[in-house]
Amino acid sequence: MLVDVPRLVTAYYTEAPDPLVSAQRVAFGTSGHRGSAFEKAFNERHILAISQAICLYRAQKKIDGPLFLGMDTHALSVPALSSALEVLAANGVEVMLSQGDEYTPTPAVSHAILTYNRGRKTGLADGIVVTPSHNPPHDGGFKYNPPNGGPAESDVTSWIEAKANQFLENDLLGLKRVTLEKALHASTTHRRDYLNAYVADLATVVDMDVIRGAKIAMGVDPLGGAGVHYWGPIAERYGLNLTVVNEAVDPTFRFMTVDWDGQIRMDPSSSYAMQRLIGLKDRFQIAFACDTDHDRHGVVTRSAGLLAPNHYLSVAIFYLFQHRPGWRSDAAVGKTMVSSQMIDRVAAKLKRKLYEVPVGFKWFVEGLLDGSLGFGGEESAGASFVRLDGSVWTTDKDGIVPALLAAEITARMGRDPGELYQDLTREFGEPLYDRVEAPATPAQKELLGRLSPQQVRFKDLAGEKIQTILTRAPGNDAPIGGLKVVAKSGWFAARPSGTESIYKIYAESFNGADHLRRILEEAQTIVSDALATSTSPQQSAISSEGRLGNNP
Repeated sequence: MLVDVPRLVTAYYTEAPDPLVSAQRVAFGTSGHRGSAFEKAFNERHILAISQAICLYRAQKKIDGPLFLGMDTHALSVPALSSALEVLAANGVEVMLSQGDEYTPTPAVSHAILTYNRGRKTGLADGIVVTPSHNPPHDGGFKYNPPNGGPAESDVTSWIEAKANQFLENDLLGLKRVTLEKALHASTTHRRDYLNAYVADLATVVDMDVIRGAKIAMGVDPLGGAGVHYWGPIAERYGLNLTVVNEAVDPTFRFMTVDWDGQIRMDPSSSYAMQRLIGLKDRFQIAFACDTDHDRHGVVTRSAGLLAPNHYLSVAIFYLFQHRPGWRSDAAVGKTMVSSQMIDRVAAKLKRKLYEVPVGFKWFVEGLLDGSLGFGGEESAGASFVRLDGSVWTTDKDGIVPALLAAEITARMGRDPGELYQDLTREFGEPLYDRVEAPATPAQKELLGRLSPQQVRFKDLAGEKIQTILTRAPGNDAPIGGLKVVAKSGWFAARPSGTESIYKIYAESFNGADHLRRILEEAQTIVSDALATSTSPQQSAISSEGRLGNNP
C-alpha cells in the first residue's frame, strides 16, 4: 500500500502533462490545485506554470510585498516548493521561507500574512501553501492566499488557472526561472521563524492561563503533519501538561490507520484514521489531532471518543459566544450550507445572527477580517475564530486553535466537549448526520450546479412538507453550486465535487436513523428528477450507489 516515494518524485520531474487532457490541466478546486504525479495531475510543469501565473497576478494587482511560502510533509511538497521558488526568484518576488526549512502549517502562513499587512495600505504581502491537505501520500497540492490571508476567491483562482494553462499549452514559453541554487541565494529570498511568531501569539486567541491553571492532561497526534514541531514549543512556552503521542514524519505515512476506503488519509475527523488516538482517550482528559497542513482539527474526549465535526463546532460556538466579552455584540456565527442545523439552534439560543454560506472557507474571510464574524466553521472540521479582543486571528482554517480551545473548554467548564454536546442535544434535540457520494459525469455535475428551485417538483421530504428550497446561500446570496431542501425535522443538500467525478448529498435528521435514511433515499430521487427536467433522462441518470456513514 505504501507509496514509492523515489518513483513519485521521479514522476513529478519527468512526466509531462498533456494540456488537451482535462484531468492533466491546472484546476483549482475549493482549496487550490491538487493531484498525483503518477496521473500527470501534479507535476513540475504545473507548479512552474502556476507560480508564473501568480507572479503575473501580483504584478497586475500591484501586490509587491513579501510572499510567505510554506509547505507540509507530503512527499511532493519539497519538490513543488523548490519549483515555485525558482520561478518566484526569477521574477524578483521577495519570498519568506521557513527558518531551518521547517514545515509550515496553513494557519501559520495566514497569520504571517495578516501580521505583516496590519496597518499597511501598500506593499502588501500574500502567500502560497504547498499542501494537498489530508489527501493520500501520493498527492500534491498548491494553494494561493492573497493579501487578505485567506483562500483565494473564485475570480482570483480562475484567472491564475487560465494563465497557468496557457503556459502549459505554449510549452512554458515566456516563463522566467533560475536554478534552485540561485533562488536560494537570491537577495530576494529570506528566512522567517514562522513557528515562534505563531506560537508566541496564541495567548491572544485562546485562554492559555486557564488551561495551564487547570493542569489538565492533554494528548496530541500531529498525524505526521506540518505542525509536528509546533506542539512541543506550545507546551513549553505556556507550561501545559501536553504529550505529543506521535512525532514521526514519514512521507509514506506508514503509521496511519487506513481510512474507510482503504486509503491512507490524514483526516482527523475520520474515526478510521484516528484509531490510535481514540485508543488512548482514557490516558488524557482531552486529546486532539490535526491534518497534514494543520488546518483541520479532530477532538477526542473521554466521554464520547472522537466527536463528529458538527458536534464539536456546535459546542465551540456555544462556549465562545458566552466567554468572549471582547467580541463585538453583533458578531455573527458563520457556517457552511452543509453544516449541522444544530448550529442554527445554538445561534438562535445565543441571539446571534447566523451567516450561512456556500461550501468553502473563502466565504468567511471578510467577516473574520472586520470582526463581523466571531467564528466561521465548516462540516469538514475546518474553523477559525477571532482573538480575545475581537480582532482577526487567521482568515484561513486553523486546526491548532480549535484543538487548544477544546482544552480551554474542558479546563473552564470542568467537563469535556462530549459531555457539553449531550447537554445541547437534551435542549435542542439529537440530530443524525450523514453523507452519500455517487459517481457523476462532468455534464451531470454542471447540470447539478445550475439547478433552480423550480426544477424540484416534489412537495414533501421523508413525510414532511418541504419548507425551503435553496440554490443561493441565505448569508451572502452566493450560488451554492447545487441545492438544499429543508423540512421541519431534516434537510439535504446536493452539490457536485469541485475536484472529483462525484456528487455529494449531505443530510441530517432530528427524527432518528430511519428518517435520515429516507431523506438520503428521497434526496437522490429528487435530484435525479430535477436534473431530468433540464435534460434528457439518459443524461440525468446519476448513479445512486452512495456511501453511508463516513462522517461519524
